[in-house]
Amino acid sequence: MMTFKDLGIHNNYIKSLKELNIKTPTEIQAQAIPVLLNSKIDFIGLAQTGTGKTAAYGLPVLHKVDANKKAVQGLIIAPTRELVQQIKKQLFKFTKYNDKKIFVEGVYGGEKIDIQISNLKRPTHIIVATPGRLVDLLDKNIIDLKHINTLVLDEADEMLSMGFKKDLNIILDATTKSARNTWLFSATMPADLKNIVSRYISKDAARVEINRNSIVNANISHHFVQTAIVDKAHSIMRLLDDRADERGIIFCRTKAGTQALKQQLQKEGFNVDALEGDMTQKERDKVMRAFKNTNLQILISTDVSARGIDVNNLAFIIHHQLPEHLEYYTHRSGRTARAGKKGESIALVLPTELKRVAEIEKALGIKIKEMTL
Repeated sequence: MMTFKDLGIHNNYIKSLKELNIKTPTEIQAQAIPVLLNSKIDFIGLAQTGTGKTAAYGLPVLHKVDANKKAVQGLIIAPTRELVQQIKKQLFKFTKYNDKKIFVEGVYGGEKIDIQISNLKRPTHIIVATPGRLVDLLDKNIIDLKHINTLVLDEADEMLSMGFKKDLNIILDATTKSARNTWLFSATMPADLKNIVSRYISKDAARVEINRNSIVNANISHHFVQTAIVDKAHSIMRLLDDRADERGIIFCRTKAGTQALKQQLQKEGFNVDALEGDMTQKERDKVMRAFKNTNLQILISTDVSARGIDVNNLAFIIHHQLPEHLEYYTHRSGRTARAGKKGESIALVLPTELKRVAEIEKALGIKIKEMTL
């Protein structure tokens, strides 16, 4: 069985990984790490959500940092504040046993930019950033990116679907003068992302694609329940009753739908709360804290608000409505069955939507079985 030592990871990082109970490399880690450690090359890694991409690029980024050099050497771009915070925290844990400290700073919206500017005046080796806030800092000439050796785009497809294409172009143009390699990690490869790849990533880039015949994690079982609009809330209550000891996320298309469902379920005594775009960052953080520390059992969210959420041990997700975009089905489902565990993806479907179910099956190469309540 492959080990992190076999992949070329230094002993101090292996010690940290063991403490985090990360003992065996996932497939994306096993294939990506040796290439990224041993080559100065652009890279494209395609793998589903929850397959360990953070360590796949994070460990090689850390290996490439010269801790004696007081300059930003690594730049990691991610779609949301939550994901930026999570990546920063993970890198910090990986460096616990390093002889020399590697300093990682996170920059994102929802926090005063003055505080982040002040933090960046300290020695910083790696910046983890959301695209919008990084562009703000570049406009103010706060960050010097000319010493960057590695630029990582994490969850690149999500960044594009959230409208960050222009910001990504600005960032990629701003870093072309550095002798950097670009590593792109994504679950899917939509047309907009192919354009970025052709423009900014070398034609000789190494490419690793995990489970190319299965866009969706194979550990997820897929079901649909036929229902009517007026019966959807009741159907969800039945599903939650059957999963009384399990945790999950319910996805709605709209902010109004999210709040309406939250009120219906809370009224019936279910331990639920909601995330949607009109909430303040303080309200959002409060809900996410409760969900991560298991005080909150069920989270209801829109697709955009759920970006970057990474919570372990979620047994299921429920689609209140089928998503408009195919990638959303992949990302929603990928919130469950993380770290090798099994999970369920359950869609509430109107009779007129059965054709859409068949289209999703064909496009993603999965079987969505009907479930009766």
